[in-house]
Amino acid sequence: MKLRLLFILFFIQISVFAQKIRVYESGTLTPIEHVDIYNTDGTIYVYTNEKGYADISEFKKTDTLYFNHLNFKDFQIQKKEINLHNPAIFLNKKSEQLNEIILSASRGKLSRDEVAEQVVVATKYEIERLTPQSTADLLDKLPGVKVQKSQFGGGSPVIRGLEANRVLLVVDGVRLNNAIYRTGHLQNSITVAPSVLERTEILFGPSSVLYGSDALGGVVHYYTKKPKTSTTPKFNLGVFSRYGSVNDEFTNHANFEFRQKNFATFTSFTHSKFGDLKMGKQRNHGFDDWGKVFEYSDNTDSFYNSNAAINSDPNVQKNTGYSQTDFLQKVFVPFSERTNVTLNIQYSESSDIPRFDKLTEYKDGDLKFAEWYYGPQKRFLSALQFEITPEKEYMKSGIITLAYQNIQESRVQRKFTSLKRSYRDENVDVFSLNGDFFIPLFNSKEQNLAYGFELTYNDVDSDSYGKTLEVLGNSIIGFGDNFVVQSRYPDGGSSYSTAALYLDYRKDFNQKSTLNTGVRYTGTRLTAKWDDETYIQLPDNDITLKNGALTATVGYVYKPKENLQINSRVSSGFRSPNVDDVGKIREKSGRVSVPNVNLKPEYAYTGEVGLLTHLKKKSITLGANVYYTLLDDYITREDFSINGTPTILYDDEDVVTYANVNKGTAFITGGTITLEGIVKGNWNTNASLTYTKGKTYDTDTPLSSIPPLFGNIGFGYNNGKLDTSLNCRFNAKKEISDYNLIEGIDNVEQTPIVNADAEDDIDKYYGAPSWTTFNFYSKYKLTKNLDLQFNIENIFDVHYKEFASGVSSPGRNFVFSAHLNI
Repeated sequence: MKLRLLFILFFIQISVFAQKIRVYESGTLTPIEHVDIYNTDGTIYVYTNEKGYADISEFKKTDTLYFNHLNFKDFQIQKKEINLHNPAIFLNKKSEQLNEIILSASRGKLSRDEVAEQVVVATKYEIERLTPQSTADLLDKLPGVKVQKSQFGGGSPVIRGLEANRVLLVVDGVRLNNAIYRTGHLQNSITVAPSVLERTEILFGPSSVLYGSDALGGVVHYYTKKPKTSTTPKFNLGVFSRYGSVNDEFTNHANFEFRQKNFATFTSFTHSKFGDLKMGKQRNHGFDDWGKVFEYSDNTDSFYNSNAAINSDPNVQKNTGYSQTDFLQKVFVPFSERTNVTLNIQYSESSDIPRFDKLTEYKDGDLKFAEWYYGPQKRFLSALQFEITPEKEYMKSGIITLAYQNIQESRVQRKFTSLKRSYRDENVDVFSLNGDFFIPLFNSKEQNLAYGFELTYNDVDSDSYGKTLEVLGNSIIGFGDNFVVQSRYPDGGSSYSTAALYLDYRKDFNQKSTLNTGVRYTGTRLTAKWDDETYIQLPDNDITLKNGALTATVGYVYKPKENLQINSRVSSGFRSPNVDDVGKIREKSGRVSVPNVNLKPEYAYTGEVGLLTHLKKKSITLGANVYYTLLDDYITREDFSINGTPTILYDDEDVVTYANVNKGTAFITGGTITLEGIVKGNWNTNASLTYTKGKTYDTDTPLSSIPPLFGNIGFGYNNGKLDTSLNCRFNAKKEISDYNLIEGIDNVEQTPIVNADAEDDIDKYYGAPSWTTFNFYSKYKLTKNLDLQFNIENIFDVHYKEFASGVSSPGRNFVFSAHLNI
């Protein structure tokens, strides 16, 4: 009996031992600690110990096991597929970028080793680690990207020295750029909440073959979270809260996901409230008062004050606070074996957003504006996306996206010396239809053809009016007479439409080389009509402009060794003038832009070479990219006369007129170096350095929007439960001689004054001072479902401004956040 009992216990021990697995790092065979292992519905959860072992005896034989670690790529396998005689699991490091999947480079899925473009990817993990206040702040922390801010509620990304309507913003395959995206600076990039992003990809350089007009500097593609089906009903709840001390920010986010076999839905709400922003106090640049706010306007929609208010703390930037609410609803239905349908609804609405740089503008020693703010910025998107797999000779798979967008924005302003308040309202309806299809040629995986089309139509309605305030003491009690206000865009209505076809071909010659090439033809049509002639009389009040362009790209990927990839690419891009380029009328610093109905498209031709290589047994990835871009018929601003008159009466003032015009040729050149990976064990590092230079050939003038040398370097520790890092961001000085002093986009008036009596800006202003900040990030996995985070941004409370920005950057910021997923 005793012998039989010992025999049973022996087999029980063998059975239990057989339920243990060990998780290794692929390539180095180093055991991995703190790997999360769980089943599909999350009811069972274990993790590996310091030697990489985990007991999986609780899981059923039919369970799918999911392996998750912050430093390694996710992995899944059914328990019954694990070899229990040799129970080893191997995970690949995330730093192995040559095998990373890129979605935006082909509008499908490509391995990184097939892509010739320079690409930066921010994963869900990276976005959560940074916990940015807005998507503009997210972009500002990525390699090779700078962000300009005229007010805190905004952010205009600069890629390769090009910004605003020369950079294309896309969300879930739908272009955000519309007919009134302007030259200069935009605030539209904040209308997507970072808490709903699954990933963000940035393509550098002209991408017009796949994305059409506007993609000269590059493409920023936001991918929001997508629901997934499940064999059994499943409900997930996610909650995120964040507090930032530098502007008393409170952000709260909640999402709900329901999964079942034939249906899945994802719903999210995000609300953020930001107070007035504090600037840094440590003025290493030596300019004691630069950027300080000594007085401000405390006027509101209902409160009147004829005098500026004194700011009790000049380091607090009054009139920078705002709030924003974002909603996302996605419904995923596997309609049939060959068709999946996704309904995507997005809505974003802000409060009034004060235009900080305007509210700090002086004229004759006094603040100029009592009121200058953007009305609530609203963006609505409704899209139906069909993923089809007909498996035909002419189409293996495809994606068809039908979308409608409505964008509303407004501007309200009033001067201190006046009771006249002007309103300018813009409403844009955008309809689009995209088709992207893929075929493996000759039944071979080595040759693929992608082809597609794009149709868009923008309808722009621009309205304007003025009201004279009636005040009693400090109260606005009503309105008196109305008055005429010049509309920002054609008041008779305007439209902008595009139609395009493209082909994209990829061929793998062998395991070492891949050819990417493509061609696209895009036609555009613009109509505009001006009715009111109170301020401006045009030679033709009713215009139609048609343009067309053929663009192409050729890229070659060569992999001489397993750990080395060399990319080369020649590409062309174009931007057809939109309604803002052709027909905008607005005032800035005593000059007014006026319509130029003879404006033509501008073109970009780029050659670039890049390198990606693995170092230290694939634990570190080094990347480098250099490029040269030639701009032809580039669009710039210069003095412009209408009917032979160089001035007009605008808002009761005689002002000089200027317009967008085509010039000759210019160039932009530069490069970016990146480093990322595991230094040793749980220690990791990342770094980047970006240089840009741009100048015109025809006038020998610096181009606008060219940032100074900038970069970052960071070191971190991650053991699976604790993720912490120290990061240094830096900017070199931008010399005043490198500013474009003609267009006004570089905002030279936002730099320190060194000689107030100088007649020329080049002698009056210093340029953009250099700066360096240190930042601390930490994230701790308290339980499987709860992550706690503590960050300190700008540790030493340094005062600085991003190049061309009107608002000083945040000072020391303590950030507390929590992520709960159930």
